[in-house]
Amino acid sequence: MAKKSEEASQRRRPPAKTPEAREKQMIALAIDEAERLMLEHRAPASIINHYLKLASSKDELEREKLRKENELLAAKTEAIKEGARLEELYADAMDAMKMYRGED
Repeated sequence: MAKKSEEASQRRRPPAKTPEAREKQMIALAIDEAERLMLEHRAPASIINHYLKLASSKDELEREKLRKENELLAAKTEAIKEGARLEELYADAMDAMKMYRGED
């Protein structure tokens, strides 16, 4: 009977509207379940190892590296876009110069 009262006390989440939202819901549920198992001292070694790995300094460095790589990729993308804008400005300037010279 305690189990039913536990379930009733848990919040019901509205259905997800997108696959990404559904994925986030499922991840949240999995994390909640892992936490429950750990608090009850019934978590399998794979769950414990997963969270120990997340706490390691190596994992933190890997996450930081990924963040930096994403920033670098965003900067490169912006540089490419800026290069295209510059080319367009140069072409406009060349056209203006031709007009000043009387060329078509």
